[in-house]
Amino acid sequence: MTTPPPQGNPFAQGQQQPYGQPQGQAPQGGFPQQGGQPGFPPPGAPIPPPQQGRKLSFKTIKNIVIVLIVAGVAIGGYIASKDDANTAAVGDCMHRGSTDDNDPDLEVVDCGDAKAQYTVLAKMEGNFSGLTAQNKCEAEAKDFQYVYTETNGSKSFLLCLKDK
Repeated sequence: MTTPPPQGNPFAQGQQQPYGQPQGQAPQGGFPQQGGQPGFPPPGAPIPPPQQGRKLSFKTIKNIVIVLIVAGVAIGGYIASKDDANTAAVGDCMHRGSTDDNDPDLEVVDCGDAKAQYTVLAKMEGNFSGLTAQNKCEAEAKDFQYVYTETNGSKSFLLCLKDK
């Protein structure tokens, strides 16, 4: 006994139609066809309301506030540091904010201010230490009394100061 050859495309993938059912018809229990275009509701169907915009969560708002606070502190620190020793120029007056010789916290002040303690006689860019700084100030400002050096990578400098 031989088996009859399958009908249709022998290379087609998917289920084959059961015997006795004509090709091209859907099996019973299939999906009924609907009118209209795909992706659109059929005519007369209610239209769903438009989606609401995404609301900000508490966590998102908290993170935004934290970023703003950090940015404010950074900007405030930058503005406050504009009067530091690195902005000093020859002829500026300085105030010492600390008694610590390793960190005197020098800041530029108005020469008419009662806080003014020193006058800048010379300023030189570069990395100077001990004796080298003394020699540079002697060469640039004969009547200097104090040497202030700041080493900060490419922004290193030397100030030669005297009492106001």
